Amino acid sequence: MTATQGHPPAPGPVDAMSERTAVLDRDGLARFQALRGDAVAAVTDRFYEEYPALYSRFGPAGRRACSQDLTFHLEFLGPVLEYGLLMPMVDYLCWLDGVLGARGIPTEHLGLSLDWLGAFYARAMAQEEGAVVAAALAGARQAYLLARHEPQAPKSPPRWPEADACEDALLAGDHAAALAILQGCLERGDGLIDIELHVIQPALYSIGEKWQANQVSVAQEHLATSIATSLMTAGLLTSHPRAPVERSVLLACVEGNNHAVGLRMVADAFQLAGWRVHYLGADVPTRALIAHAADSKPQLIGLSVSFPHQLAAVTAVIQGLTDCFGAARPGVIVGGLAINRYSHLADMLGADAHCWDPAAALVLAGKLGATA
Repeated sequence: MTATQGHPPAPGPVDAMSERTAVLDRDGLARFQALRGDAVAAVTDRFYEEYPALYSRFGPAGRRACSQDLTFHLEFLGPVLEYGLLMPMVDYLCWLDGVLGARGIPTEHLGLSLDWLGAFYARAMAQEEGAVVAAALAGARQAYLLARHEPQAPKSPPRWPEADACEDALLAGDHAAALAILQGCLERGDGLIDIELHVIQPALYSIGEKWQANQVSVAQEHLATSIATSLMTAGLLTSHPRAPVERSVLLACVEGNNHAVGLRMVADAFQLAGWRVHYLGADVPTRALIAHAADSKPQLIGLSVSFPHQLAAVTAVIQGLTDCFGAARPGVIVGGLAINRYSHLADMLGADAHCWDPAAALVLAGKLGATA
């Protein structure tokens, strides 16, 4: 399987499609995390012991990749055990199934890896805690096998015809062609945010899907993202914002989240609406984010989170902001890939609202009392 407070509730059978499973308390989570390295090593060794002919052909690099995949399994399992939400991990497993299959790597052992990790934790932890972990892994396996042939596309606005040409230009590294598409849309009167949502975002989604299918390289995907970001900058510089309003917003990707394009679109929307925008970008350390909020005192804060294992960072930021501001804490909106399909996570994290596009963020700003 290689690729590039208090006692916990008694675990019962997991309804794979209910999205909910039993959770561990803080101490149990710490014990689970402390065993991660041993779990990865034990299951990696077991694959090589039970399937020597298959796995030995991958060599040392294959062993490292196998360990890395198992580490990712446990990173995604952590939020399941903390929040009780199963399906984000299932989404990851379906994604990984596609990545492995597209690269000619057998996917049959993906489910087996979950069984073996569950067996390890059932042995290594106290009975109740080990049973919670094993049940979560079994539920994830069951739901993954049910969902693997029905992948969920990311929520996205309609794709304009220009998105095809934009995608071609981004993949070719043709900055001039991509800029000409942007300028053509602007000249016919389209607003930048609409262009970002209907042209640039769908093009990037499609390129990401092609990387998953092993049709483009990671270098092409990074180049496409770089050019797309420069297009957004060019569009912003040639667009005309509304008159300034006496409101400010702080926008940041939480610690560990390096996917900032969507948040950048939100920043553009607020800037064009006349707001003062503090856009901190990707992977902002929690302490630095809170300190900047304390200094700048924005009326609104937007946080982006891409993967479930970053949810703890969101919780830490919101708690830190509450400690800092008390009852005067600014409204907090959360968004990003980890939130878009599971909006009820926003309440569990302590956020005031969630959104999945820039227009929605502006509307929510009004509902949270942060309008001009």
